[in-house]
Amino acid sequence: MGCYVLDLQEIDQTQIALVGGKGAALGELSRIEGIRVPAGFCVTTDAFQRILAQAPSIDDRLDRLSRLEPDDREPIRALSAEIRRALEGIAIPEDLASAITRRLARLGKQAAYAVRSSATAEDSPTASFAGQHDSYLNVVGPAAILQHLSRCWGSLFTERAVTYRLRNGVDHRKLCMAVVVQQMVLPQAAGILFTADPVTFNRKVASVEASFGLGEALVSGLVNPDLYKVRDGEVVARAVAQEQPALTDAQVVRLEALGRQIEAHFGRPQDIEWCLAERDFWIVQSRPITTLFPIPAAGDQDNHVYVSVGHQQMMTDPMKPLGLSLWQLTTPRPMSEAGGRLFVDVTRRLASPASSAGLIEVLGRSDPLIGDALQTILERGDFVPVLPDEAPSEAPAGGAQAPIETDPAIVAELIEHSQASIATLKRDIRTQSGSALLDFILADIQELKRILFDPHSHQVFMGAMEASWWLNEQLEAWLGEKNAADTLTQSVPYNVTSEMGLALLDVADVIRPHPEVVAFLQHVEDEGFLDELAKLPGGEEARDAIRAFLDKYGMRCVGEIDITRPRWSERSTTLVPIILGNIKSFEPGAGKRRFEQGRQQAWKKEEELLKRLRALPDGERKAEEAKRMIDRVRTFIGYREYPKYGMVSRYFVYKQALLEEAKRLVRAHVLREQEDIFYLRFQELDEVVRTHQVDEQLIRRRKDAFRSYQALTPPRVLTSDGEVIAGTYRRDDLPAGALVGLPVSGGTIEGRARVIVDIAQADLEAGDILVTAYTDPSWTPVFVAIKGLVTEVGGLMTHGAVIAREYGLPAVVGVERATQLIRDGQRIRVHGTDGYVEILP
Repeated sequence: MGCYVLDLQEIDQTQIALVGGKGAALGELSRIEGIRVPAGFCVTTDAFQRILAQAPSIDDRLDRLSRLEPDDREPIRALSAEIRRALEGIAIPEDLASAITRRLARLGKQAAYAVRSSATAEDSPTASFAGQHDSYLNVVGPAAILQHLSRCWGSLFTERAVTYRLRNGVDHRKLCMAVVVQQMVLPQAAGILFTADPVTFNRKVASVEASFGLGEALVSGLVNPDLYKVRDGEVVARAVAQEQPALTDAQVVRLEALGRQIEAHFGRPQDIEWCLAERDFWIVQSRPITTLFPIPAAGDQDNHVYVSVGHQQMMTDPMKPLGLSLWQLTTPRPMSEAGGRLFVDVTRRLASPASSAGLIEVLGRSDPLIGDALQTILERGDFVPVLPDEAPSEAPAGGAQAPIETDPAIVAELIEHSQASIATLKRDIRTQSGSALLDFILADIQELKRILFDPHSHQVFMGAMEASWWLNEQLEAWLGEKNAADTLTQSVPYNVTSEMGLALLDVADVIRPHPEVVAFLQHVEDEGFLDELAKLPGGEEARDAIRAFLDKYGMRCVGEIDITRPRWSERSTTLVPIILGNIKSFEPGAGKRRFEQGRQQAWKKEEELLKRLRALPDGERKAEEAKRMIDRVRTFIGYREYPKYGMVSRYFVYKQALLEEAKRLVRAHVLREQEDIFYLRFQELDEVVRTHQVDEQLIRRRKDAFRSYQALTPPRVLTSDGEVIAGTYRRDDLPAGALVGLPVSGGTIEGRARVIVDIAQADLEAGDILVTAYTDPSWTPVFVAIKGLVTEVGGLMTHGAVIAREYGLPAVVGVERATQLIRDGQRIRVHGTDGYVEILP
């Protein structure tokens, strides 16, 4: 026989499977000295399972429910209603009803009670499920309580709860429902306490919302609350909604102290529901705040300022541990982890007067919102102490490098050396296995770093960037020409990323004449489709064209800096919709024509600018300087994309070898599946390979953590207090309603907005404007079909900006919440020269 009813005092936080998240939290709260919790009991999940067993028809409905998508609203509504009716229609067994009524007799049969749902996934550290299940207040009498108990069980299958689970990947069958029954407290005031500021995420600032009477009206949004901010035991801000405040400052401070006690007990910031009755505070719920972005571990109590690496790398998704650790082994600077992302601690550079201005200028040029956030921190004057400037470091032996000549042979030589090194890696890694393989990769990372951070390579792309900045600044000053370098950098040589987009147009040219191949590709789902192609007329040519593309570019993918992400060579179906779109939207030879059109536009722009310069006072000198910079930017800017291409090429070689090693570990029953290695850091994987022992619980915890990280939005700038510092563009020259961003590729274009967050769903037509969160090189093939670009993340020299200029696409990046504010299909106007987007009627 199951355990059907438990008093709250019998419960602790280890019993979530039996009493649900809310029940476990209330039981744990009742054990904290000095915390008052209304008396009550919990009807356990054993009781729910017993009721469920009396409704076998629910099994079939749960199967059908699990096959639905979150947007299948009508089927979800109908199925969930059927399940609720079935559950609520089952009579509560007599022994269970008796156990409940005995508890009520002890507490007071005719007292008013709250009957509250407590699901097993509710109020967990990774998902709150807040508001998804039903609770009822002021329920009086055993019969009414039993009736509302059934309603709480049924609320596990409300339409909103089912949709929430589908969106968050939670299995309906793995959830159970317990129900908490508590005596009602009739409060003078009630509300919510967040032990971390829910707006700024600052862990040292508590936020109190308070209103007179029951807190239910506040939680439901029916009343405007008083709002208090508390820091270091003092009210630092208040906004009173009514003439009379619901709490005194002393009561607010007392409540905050109770909140800190609860937070310390649970070990993380809490969202707490409270009541004030009989001059004391009662706690009626406490759950983790699941929306806070984690703070990087610092190892000290000093203040720190962190800048997101992902916003520089166009990869704001979380990375798995193997990917994080490999990137950290590759980078020359120490990086901190938080929420599956990487951050650089810039505190010392920001605190030094000698380096802070340069830091803000460099980061602000790339992403103005980062620059402004750092400037905001400095202007506060209370977070980063001013440090004495350090003595300048000694100049490197041999002095500074000589200026680099504008010579295409330099770029060709750098690329040749990189390719030769990768060929050597591919040859030598074949003979490695076991711990020798890990040692080999570790040694080869030094070769990767030597190539990535070669001063000569750095001179090339910095020379291009400096020339581009010079052209934009001088030509605007001399001619009033804004962002002139945008057109001048179209169709440059050696740009491996823009060449990739044009190469996929060539693949479409091979496939287009073969209708049976085109028809086959329209229904491809399986990754083995390339082998099937050879059976069709024209299929061998199509297969060979795709494979040739993959031989050169198959190491690329979305989020490619994370070695664990599936590459195009591993998931080539990703490319099929893009190839089909190219077949539909372009005529044969479009790739070559597009490159030549860009080259001609750049040449004509150069001729026009030089002619206008020569007509100015001292025009010959100005034209000569401009011509020198134009040659320099066109010679070197294409190479800007190459170091990353070389890096991800090497990463893919490592990955293939590591997956082979993982396969051996699976065969030896060390790992359950190959991809378990993705949840181990490189050093941990090395240990597993050497010892043939693995911590399976560690892998499970990291899989759960990774899923929770996917729901978080990483900040550009974060402090060690957990505060997210949001920068602004500080512009007042925009049309009403315009969305501001950073102009990265000039021109103005109107068109249909296609809001796309997954490249595999990129159904684009000629003339569309792509709106997405970020683009890395893997998005380049879709650039050939669009006329403009809007992204939420980006900078002047990030990949999307470089390719947009090369293809002549007006582009604005760094437009916050663009994918939410712009609806798919809306007409928009992109002002790529002035840096804003208009949503058209």
